[in-house]
Amino acid sequence: MIGTMLAEAWGALIANRLRSALTMLGMIIGVAAVILMLAIGGGVQKQVSDSISGLGSNLLIVTAGSSRQGPLSGGAGSGATLRIEDADAIARIENVVAAAPSTAVPAAQAVAGPVNWSTQVTGSVPAYFIVNEWTAGDGRVFSDREERAGARVAVIGQTVADKLFGANDPLGQMIRVKGVSLQVIGVMAKRGQGFGGQDRDDVIIVPLTTALRLLQGNAFRRSIRSISVSVSSAEALDQVERDITLLLRQLHRLKGDDQDDFSVANLTAITDTLSTTTRAISLLLAAIGSISLVVGGIGIMNIMLVSVTERTREIGIRMAIGASRAAVRLQFLLEALMLSLIGCGIGVAAGTGLAMLAGRAIGFDTAVTLYAVTVAFAVSASIGIFFGWWPATRASKLSPIEALRS
Repeated sequence: MIGTMLAEAWGALIANRLRSALTMLGMIIGVAAVILMLAIGGGVQKQVSDSISGLGSNLLIVTAGSSRQGPLSGGAGSGATLRIEDADAIARIENVVAAAPSTAVPAAQAVAGPVNWSTQVTGSVPAYFIVNEWTAGDGRVFSDREERAGARVAVIGQTVADKLFGANDPLGQMIRVKGVSLQVIGVMAKRGQGFGGQDRDDVIIVPLTTALRLLQGNAFRRSIRSISVSVSSAEALDQVERDITLLLRQLHRLKGDDQDDFSVANLTAITDTLSTTTRAISLLLAAIGSISLVVGGIGIMNIMLVSVTERTREIGIRMAIGASRAAVRLQFLLEALMLSLIGCGIGVAAGTGLAMLAGRAIGFDTAVTLYAVTVAFAVSASIGIFFGWWPATRASKLSPIEALRS
């Protein structure tokens, strides 16, 4: 019986192709908009998560405080409030896997032969590569012995290797930074872009002692800009953060009312916050797109009411030969449901195609999930039944005699 009704519903839609297509248009646009918005929102959320997790898992960043010159205050990290000894003390805290002190060399221009490239130069220790979960693609990273000795060696990112050496092998080659010659001993594995479009491969890492003595002239102050701390588990992050704060206040001899001269950032908390924000934005965009679904549902109800009016005689004949009111109601419900689901299918295909184009345009992947497609079909079916119920009920309540007179 259902098969016969479905065939009749399909025949009714085919008999009015243009009207059926225009009726489905609202549903197509609504579903495509929802699929597209969810895909973009999911892509943004994944991009944020991957960018921050690429810095290392279960990571805390301790940053030096700001500097002051008279009434002027520098930005965070500009002060000389962190020292190498702070990193050594933090490394001994329970649940700390590694602590990597680092400093940035400002206005760094790398030169290799006739080629030069402006890049980010970071001085750090071998633990830097452990904390950031970054391995050498070619060659090796520098050792603790080389770091303590202030060896003139460097590990470069893939972007720096491409810009300075092109197709040539950079291993063993010499580069100059601020007039200091450094031997390239390793090229790091490619990491790609980070959040905000930052190229994470456009970097040179040198031993911390080398950076302080030769590139910054800061051998005696032993001050650093930041300390990256890897924690054993996500559950221990909050406790380790509190332990670091307490330890540094003691080491820096800060009293109860004194403001911290450092800051501790929990990247996992930042990731959760950004993920929650992007999820809320994607849901908001999907809610805006779903307005088109409601408009499409109203269109279906309107057309089904017109269809009931046009087919009054047909309804009368069906009832006269024995069709029940429930069967008439089901017939029109199936037609509304078919309009809704076909429109949904076309909308999913259109939304998926638009999501792929949007991903190429904005530069990151936009994934259409099975969950989004399932929800789209469930919502479309619900809309078809909800907005088709009144016309179907109206058709089933027609008097057979009055219907035949129409």
